[in-house]
Amino acid sequence: MGRSQETSNKKEVRSKQDKKRKDKEKKRILRKEDGGGTNNMIAYVDEFGMLSSTPPEFDRRKQTKLEDIEISIPKRDASQMTNPIRKGILTFFNDSKGFGFIRDLESQQSVFVHVNNFMEDIQQDNIVNFEIENGQRGPAAVNVKLWKADAPVAPAPTPPAVAE
Repeated sequence: MGRSQETSNKKEVRSKQDKKRKDKEKKRILRKEDGGGTNNMIAYVDEFGMLSSTPPEFDRRKQTKLEDIEISIPKRDASQMTNPIRKGILTFFNDSKGFGFIRDLESQQSVFVHVNNFMEDIQQDNIVNFEIENGQRGPAAVNVKLWKADAPVAPAPTPPAVAE
């Protein structure tokens, strides 16, 4: 049977497919002649961490003693220790919903606080002491107390006695 029903569009599509198949076959043959082509895809990393196409020179390698390799957590010195009790200002508090935010005076970070974490009765714009813990959605303030100055407060002056 002949191709009497073939239109010009069908002929174009068939010829494109044949051309594509022949090109693919040529590429496959070239890759076989090249030795698989993987030789051109190798990259090396030099001592500075840069990629290069040349293999490293083994005479430039440094010998490392096993005793020199330390696998541990570095020790903390006392200067890195921070006081877990922070100081801040209750910048916002919604009484009806029972939550608010404290701005840390050192880092200026805003920390979420819930009314359940109040140890005392605290109002908005009060200076407070608190600790930071990880909450459900990030850092949260716990053990929130009113800040009281450590210095003793001077007694109020007494009024002069009235002579009778």
